Amino acid sequence: MIVFSINLSNSSSLLSADFARLGEEAKAVLAAGGDMLHFDVMDNHYVPNLTVGPLVCQALRNYGIKAPIDVHLMVQPVDALIENFAKSGATNITFHPEASLHVDRSLSQIRDLGCKAGLAFNPASLWEGLEYVLDKLDIILVMSVNPGFGGQTFIPSSLHKIKQIRQFLDARGYHDILQAV
Repeated sequence: MIVFSINLSNSSSLLSADFARLGEEAKAVLAAGGDMLHFDVMDNHYVPNLTVGPLVCQALRNYGIKAPIDVHLMVQPVDALIENFAKSGATNITFHPEASLHVDRSLSQIRDLGCKAGLAFNPASLWEGLEYVLDKLDIILVMSVNPGFGGQTFIPSSLHKIKQIRQFLDARGYHDILQAV
C-alpha cells in the first residue's frame, strides 16, 4: 500500500513485504524511489489483526536502513508503545485519538522522544478536537478505510472529511501536514 500524502511523501507499507526478506525488501523499496517506510502496528485489540512491534523497527535500523520510519499505531493503549518505537528508531509516530486516555500527553510524549507526532482519524471518527492540539501535530492522517485490514473498499465519505480538515488547516496556516490513506 502506498500512502498518499498531501506533502508528497512516498511511504511504502511494510505489510506488503515478504517478512523473511524484510531488510532486502525495505532497501529495494527505498532504491526504487520510496522516501519513507511505513509500519502499520496492530494489536489484536484496538483492531482485529496483529502485526509488527518495536523489535522489527530496531532490526531494520540494525540492518542499515537510514530512511525515515513512519509508525501508525492502531493499538490501545498507546503510551508504552510510543516510547518503545521511539527508542527503536521510529521517525514519525501517529495514533488514533480514541486509543489514548490523554491525547495531548501522548503527543507531547512523542515529541519529547524526538519524533514527529501525528493523529489518525477513522472514517467515522470526529476530528473537531484538532484545534486543541494542533500546535503539537506534524501529521494528520485521514483514513479512507477502517483500520485493521488491507484491501478494503474506499469509503467515499472520507473525501468530505479530507476537504473539511484541509480547509481547517489552511485557515490556520498548516499547509503540509495532511495525509490520507
